[in-house]
This record gives sequence, C-alpha cells and structure tokens, in this order.
Amino acid sequence: MRTTLGVARRRRKNRLFQKAKGYTGGRGRLYRSTKETVVRAEAFAFRDRRARKREFRKLWIIRINAACRERGLRYSEFIHGLIKAGIELDRKSLSEIAIADAAGFDAIVAKAKAALA
Repeated sequence: MRTTLGVARRRRKNRLFQKAKGYTGGRGRLYRSTKETVVRAEAFAFRDRRARKREFRKLWIIRINAACRERGLRYSEFIHGLIKAGIELDRKSLSEIAIADAAGFDAIVAKAKAALA
C-alpha cells in the first residue's frame, strides 16, 4: 500500500497561506509565488530586526550629541567624561533623560565635564 501526502501537504500549504495573509494577487493565492514571497519576507524580517537596533542606537546618539552641544560639549567628549566619572548609563536612557529631564541631564554633563578636567 502506498502512502500519500494528503493531510500533511494540505496542512503545510495552509500554514504557508496563513503566513501570506493580506498579500496582493498571486502572492497570496498561488502556491509557488506565495512560497517565494514568504521566504523573502522572513529573510527581510530577520535582517531588519537587527537593522532596527542599529537605527535606534543612531537616533539616541544624535539626540545625545544635540543635547551635549547645547551645553558646550561634543558627544565623544561627553562619553569619555562619563567613562572617566564611572557613570554607567546606556545611550537609550541618556537620550530619554536629555529629552524629558533637562536639569538631570545638566547634572550628568557637569559630572562628565568635571571628570575631564
């Protein structure tokens, strides 16, 4: 007696079409096109999860740099001053402090400047 792929194939196809929900035209209806599109979409998703992290870090650095320059310090000097002062704040929290709490950021910049002197 030969075995067939009936149920397993249908389940596999259904899973694939579920991932392609909302795709336009043949990309969401035709098996081969759908398969190619989903593989490509997953590759982009994998790549861009890492790219998002890089983009956010760039944004935080730009914000910190702008806030530092208002206070007469360059970004690189500021970070060097923080390391010397032993202040271990990541760029995300520094960026949030620079936006939301100007007085707090002033105090951090003052400590960084003091460590540089």
